[in-house]
Amino acid sequence: MIELIKNPSIDFMGKRKITLTISSILLALGLFALLQIARGKANLGIDFVGGTAVQVHFQKTVSLQEIRSLLEKNGFHGVQIQNIQSSSDILIRTKVGQKNGSPVSAALLKDLRSGFPDNQMTILSATEIGPTIGNELAGKAFLAIVYSIIGIIVYIAFRFEFRFGLAAAISTFHNVMAVLGLLYLLGIEINLLVVTSLLTLAGYSLTDTVVVFDRIREQLRRATRQSMEEVINLGINQVLSRTVVVSSTVLLVLVALFFLGGPVIHDFSLALLLGVIIGTYASIFVASPMLLVIPRGKKAVLSGGKALPGQGVRNTNARN
Repeated sequence: MIELIKNPSIDFMGKRKITLTISSILLALGLFALLQIARGKANLGIDFVGGTAVQVHFQKTVSLQEIRSLLEKNGFHGVQIQNIQSSSDILIRTKVGQKNGSPVSAALLKDLRSGFPDNQMTILSATEIGPTIGNELAGKAFLAIVYSIIGIIVYIAFRFEFRFGLAAAISTFHNVMAVLGLLYLLGIEINLLVVTSLLTLAGYSLTDTVVVFDRIREQLRRATRQSMEEVINLGINQVLSRTVVVSSTVLLVLVALFFLGGPVIHDFSLALLLGVIIGTYASIFVASPMLLVIPRGKKAVLSGGKALPGQGVRNTNARN
């Protein structure tokens, strides 16, 4: 492994009050975004509120502004229009399910043909989702996130101990909410692809947190007179170079997807970009400080004059 940072000795825990304040703001933003989504006040995609997505192929190139003006003139307001693959393939997304009792795809094709009579066009695909299905998808997406967090607690509690699992779950919940809040703030459409990115983020942040926790656990086994803050700082510093290298590598891929991947995965790659940055930050400044806040269980019995994992460490911040 490339060692970008040699022998670091950064006092991460000494900055925890500042970083936890920042994390609290991000978490509050995420919870506000979740509330707005539940109220239907956010920019929800047709996956959740219902609507129609139509991909149209034009024989000749047509500007997006011309299409938007035509559709708005015919009653399609707030329509999202973007190029797909080439300037001749257009993706039109509208939250309208029907128009004058007819499917939107048929109404769109009729309006486009009348607006561009000299430009032959065909519908490559048309997807229509009703509001009932959208509500069902939204409920299942929320349950998927909840179940993933519960699974994280169980896995980490089995792998380490309960307080590690709870700390990892809090950190993962913070990461998901922080990214969701930033996406809401940026006006990004919340759809199933974004939910997929949030679940992917949960898995990535868990992996990074487990690496940090594993090194902290190793230091707990060896510690004799160090305080808990010193043990955590030592563990984080020992894996800091690895964390920076891995996160930087992932970011390079996501930056390429963001700028070169096309509009279809633009929001997906943006969510993952934010998630990797926040996830790396949280494994150090959210998950690790939680070990100082969450009370430890009953002390293990000393065996052979050596303390079992978690013993022999002076934790001055967890007495209460």
